[in-house]
Amino acid sequence: MTDGTQAQIRQIVDSNDVVLFMKGIHAAPMCGFSSTVVQILDHLGVPFKDVNVLADASVRQGIKDFSNWPTIPQLYVKGEFVGGCDIVREMFEAGELRGFLTQKGVLETA
Repeated sequence: MTDGTQAQIRQIVDSNDVVLFMKGIHAAPMCGFSSTVVQILDHLGVPFKDVNVLADASVRQGIKDFSNWPTIPQLYVKGEFVGGCDIVREMFEAGELRGFLTQKGVLETA
């Protein structure tokens, strides 16, 4: 992984309120975990930037190094690493994700 890849990832994370590094794209997730997170975000009505890690091996490894998190998908909100599929699903099921996204200003209050 290069410093350029890290800079590219930092720029993506910093310039988008919600970013999902995933396998595939929003319209066509390429794994069940990515699909689950897309479905949760869509259900909540959260617009997000999708980054297909399958399109670039350096980004695929780079995001793991960037977050120090071994799996994909990875969700970032306002520059903060939230977690992968299990964490996002648990937050959603516990009713915490909506509040978190509202607090961060990326979701309107209901």
